[in-house]
Amino acid sequence: MGFQEIVFYFFATVVVAAALSMITVRNPVHAVLFLVLTFFSAAAIWILLEAEFLGITLVLVYVGAVMVLFLFVVMMLDIDIARMRQGFVHYLPVGVVVAALMVVELALVAWSKVFQVSPPPPAPEDYSNTQALGEMLYTDYLYPFEIAAVILLVAIVAAIALTLRRRPETKHQDPAQQVKVRREDRVRLVKMCSGQGG
Repeated sequence: MGFQEIVFYFFATVVVAAALSMITVRNPVHAVLFLVLTFFSAAAIWILLEAEFLGITLVLVYVGAVMVLFLFVVMMLDIDIARMRQGFVHYLPVGVVVAALMVVELALVAWSKVFQVSPPPPAPEDYSNTQALGEMLYTDYLYPFEIAAVILLVAIVAAIALTLRRRPETKHQDPAQQVKVRREDRVRLVKMCSGQGG
């Protein structure tokens, strides 16, 4: 077993352990931190597999932005952990059945002959993973990429529309009224002679 395989199995073990800890830990802040560790380890595996762009993107986008946002939201929310854990035992059998089905499906995929392919030939010296990914996205997978972008845009608009609530007791701005404002309605010019107080 070479050094690269040892590093791969190390990070794979960290990914599995951190993911299990994320769903079993009681503190929500600790769960978010375990998810950050999972993303870091997955990014290390991608870099090890010569997918540098995906690994750096995972660290910058998810760990650097999304997970920090999750962490702030979890820390600002007053989550009642005891109340949240009350229905854990009630839903435990369903969770065990779903987890067992997922393990069986992953085992069937891992040991299937369809997914056992020979390793690709080594890349040339001037090979760029980012360039190859961009060429595939904007040539072979252009339509799926655009469809995914439209679906994400619709999801963002729907999330904003569902969470937008107008409460009469809170102050809010109306952009339509702001656009209609004239200078004469807001500013009054007063001419005064110098040296005379008003």
